[in-house]
Amino acid sequence: MELLALERKAEQNRELKQRIAELKKDRNAIILAHYYQRDEVQEVADFRGDSFLLAQKAAQTDAEVIVFCGVHFMGESAKILAPDKTVIIPDERAGCPMADMVNVEGLKALKRQHPNAAVVTYINSSAEIKAETDICCTSANAVKVIQSVDADEIIWVPDKNLGDYVSKFTDKKMIIWEGYCNTHDMLTVKDVIEMKAKHPNAQFVVHPECRPEVVQLGDFVGSTTAIIKYCKESDCQEFIVGTEDGTGYQLRMDSPNKTFHFATKFLVCPNMKVNNLKKIVRCMETMQPQIYVPPQVAEQARLSLERMLQVK
Repeated sequence: MELLALERKAEQNRELKQRIAELKKDRNAIILAHYYQRDEVQEVADFRGDSFLLAQKAAQTDAEVIVFCGVHFMGESAKILAPDKTVIIPDERAGCPMADMVNVEGLKALKRQHPNAAVVTYINSSAEIKAETDICCTSANAVKVIQSVDADEIIWVPDKNLGDYVSKFTDKKMIIWEGYCNTHDMLTVKDVIEMKAKHPNAQFVVHPECRPEVVQLGDFVGSTTAIIKYCKESDCQEFIVGTEDGTGYQLRMDSPNKTFHFATKFLVCPNMKVNNLKKIVRCMETMQPQIYVPPQVAEQARLSLERMLQVK
C-alpha cells in the first residue's frame, strides 16, 4: 500500500512538473526558488539560491513573469527591483516572523535617537522597512556592506544574531534591533555538542543567524551559499549542518559522495515549506496572488536594494 502511494505521488509530481513547464512557456515566466524550499520545488526552479542571488536574478531577468518560491519579503524585493514584471508567489501565507519583528514606527524612533547613524537592513524585512533604510544586505554580503557605509554608527535591523556576528568585523558602533530567525535561533549549544559526539569526524558548518554561542562552535560560518560552496570544496567528507534543512537538496546535488547531518530535526522553516508544486501550478494558471508594493514605498526601497547590489 505504501509503495502504491509513493508511485501515485511520483506520477502526480511528473504531471505537475509537465504542466509547470507548459505554463512557463505560455507565460514567459521564470521560477526562482530559495534554498529552503521543498526538494520538488527546487527541482523545477530556473534558479536556486539565497536571498542575494535571487535578488540579482530578479533584477536581471528578461522574463515577463517571476514566480517567487520563497517568503513574502522576497517577492516584494523582486517586484521592487523589477517593477515592470508581474511577480507571483505560490502561497501568500509564506511570511517571515523575523521580518515581522521590526516595525516602521520603532525604526523611525531609533533613527531620531541616533541621527548620525546609517540604517543597514537585512534583506529579510518588509518593503516598508527597506524604504526607511540607507542600504540593505544579505548574510552573504553583510560584512562588505557594513564596511562600505560612510558612517561611524550603524542601526542594524532586524536580526540580532547576524548583527552580533557582523559586529565582530567592524569598529563601528552597532545599534542592534532585537529580532531573530525562529528557525535558526532554535539551535542550541547542547544540540551541537551532542551531534559532535555522535559524529566526531564531521565539521560543523553554521549560518550566522544562529545564536552567537552556537556560531562560536562553527568550523565554518557563512551564508547558505557560502556553506554549500565550502562543503563542496572541502576535503572533509562529513558535515554537521547548522542551517535550514532545505539546504540539503543543493548540498547533496553538489556533493553526492559526502555525508550531511542536520544539527537538529527542528531546523525547518514552516513558512518556506508552505509552497509546493500544486500551488505553483495554481498561481501560474490564475496569475494570483500577485505581489504589490505601493509606488512611493517601492521607490525608496529600491534605492536601498540597488545600493546593496552595487557593493562588490
